[in-house]
Amino acid sequence: MTMNKLLLSALFVCLSCSHAFAFSPGRLAPSHPINQPQPSIISHKKALSLQSPTPHKPGAVRQSPPLRAVEGDFDPDAIKNSVSQVQSGSLKAKLRALYKFTRPHTIRGTILASIAGTTRALIDTPGAIADAQWGVMLPRAVVGMAALLLGNAFIVGINQISDRDIDVLNKPFLPVASGEMSEKAAWVAVLTAGIVGPSIVYNFFPTLLFKLYMLGWGLGAIYSVPPFRTKRNPLLAGLTIATVRGFLLNFGVYYAVKDAIGAPFAWSPKVAFVARFMTVFATVIAVTKDLPDVEGDKAYNISTFATKVGVPRIAKGATICLLLNYAHAILTGVLSKAGTFKPFPMIGGHAALAIMLLARFRELEPEKLASIKKYYKHIWDLFYLEYLLYALI
Repeated sequence: MTMNKLLLSALFVCLSCSHAFAFSPGRLAPSHPINQPQPSIISHKKALSLQSPTPHKPGAVRQSPPLRAVEGDFDPDAIKNSVSQVQSGSLKAKLRALYKFTRPHTIRGTILASIAGTTRALIDTPGAIADAQWGVMLPRAVVGMAALLLGNAFIVGINQISDRDIDVLNKPFLPVASGEMSEKAAWVAVLTAGIVGPSIVYNFFPTLLFKLYMLGWGLGAIYSVPPFRTKRNPLLAGLTIATVRGFLLNFGVYYAVKDAIGAPFAWSPKVAFVARFMTVFATVIAVTKDLPDVEGDKAYNISTFATKVGVPRIAKGATICLLLNYAHAILTGVLSKAGTFKPFPMIGGHAALAIMLLARFRELEPEKLASIKKYYKHIWDLFYLEYLLYALI
C-alpha cells in the first residue's frame, strides 16, 4: 500500500508540473489555422530580437508579463527576457535553460516508468519489500535514475542541436532555437550526458542492461544525426520511439530491480502486458508529436505521417489506435485467468482512460494550433496515468 501511495503522489506531482510548465493554454501560439502561412524563421528572429515591452500608460492597468519562457511558450517578450538574463550571466537563467533543454515532459515519463517498474518488480517478488536492503537499493536506484535521465537528455539534446533551424520555426521556445543556450553549451551538455550515462550503467549494472542502454542510446542518436536521421522516415521514426520508450525502458527498469534484489527475471503477465501496451502507446506518440509541426516539417522536407495525411486524419487515426489499445487492455483483464490482474484497475481503469481520450478528441479543433497542442498534451497525460495503473493491476 505504501508503494502505491508513493506512485500516486509522484504521478500527481508530475501532472501538476505538466499543467504548470507545459502547453499552458494561455501561453500557446496564436490559434491561427495551420493551413495558413506561418511566420518565417526571419520573422521569429525579429520577434525575439526587436520586440520591446509596450510602454505603460498613466491610469492603465499594468499587466504582469510572463516571468519566463517555458515549454510551449511562444511569447516573444518572455523568450527575449530569458535570453537577456542568460547573456547577463544569470546562473538561474542558465539552469532554467538547461532544464528546458531536457524536455521536461519526456523526463516525467521516464521518472514515472522507473517508479512504476520498481513498484511492480517489488510487488511481484514475495518478501522483497519486507526484506529489502534499502541502504543498498536506494542509492542504486538513484544512480539508475540518473543514468536514465542522462540518456533522455542526450537523445532530446542532440535532436535540438540537429533541428535548430526547424525549431526556430516550429518550436521557438526551445533554448537552442531561442538563443537561451548556445550551440557550444548544448554540445557540452549532450556530450556530458552521452558519456556519463553509459559509464554509470557499465559500472553499476549487468552487461545485458548496458547493451540495452546502448541500443537505446544509438537509436536515439541516429534518429537525429546526419546522414542517418531516421526521423525523416515516418516508419523508422515510429519504430525508434516505440522501441526506446515502449519496450527498452519498461523491460530495463523491471530487469534492473529484479537483479538488485537478487531475484531471477521472469516474464510476468503484467510486465508482458505493459511492454505491449506502452510500445503501442509510444508509437502513437511518435506519430502525434508531429501534428503541431506540419508547416516547419514541410519547409525542411521532413516527411511525417502528419505532412502526408494531414492533421485531422492523423488525430482520428491516433485516437482509434489508442481506443483499440484500451480495448485490448480491457479484454486482457476480462479473459485472463482469475487472479492474474486486479479487475478494478485493469478493466475499470482502462475504460475510464478510454472515455477521457474520447472526450479530449471531441474537443479537438484540427484547424487551430492551440487545440492541436492541447490534444497532444492530453495524450501525454494519459501516458503518465497508465503508469499508475501498471502499479495497481
